[in-house]
Amino acid sequence: MTIDLLAAAAGAGAPAAPSGWIQAIPFIGMIAIFWFLIIRPQMKRQKEHQQKVAGVKKGDQVVTAGGLVGKVIKVDDTFVEIELGTNVRVKAIKSTIGDIIPPGGSPAND
Repeated sequence: MTIDLLAAAAGAGAPAAPSGWIQAIPFIGMIAIFWFLIIRPQMKRQKEHQQKVAGVKKGDQVVTAGGLVGKVIKVDDTFVEIELGTNVRVKAIKSTIGDIIPPGGSPAND
């Protein structure tokens, strides 16, 4: 009789484990937060940059990723020729252009 009472008391006090999909909800929530706060905005900035680089034309003032400021002299599919100063021209890979300076604008350090 006492063994039956002990077994019944031990079985009644153990809580049931939650199902597998309920345990996965926090992980799914963290993935969603990372997607909307980190991955999605980065993809949007990357797409905007690719559109800017694709729209570079002769005469634009550009800043390279290395910080060089110059005027675009020649545009190719892959390369851009940039004039940094009088008789100083460099050939850069198009994707290394960091930004296009709007007409009338100047870089922050000028």
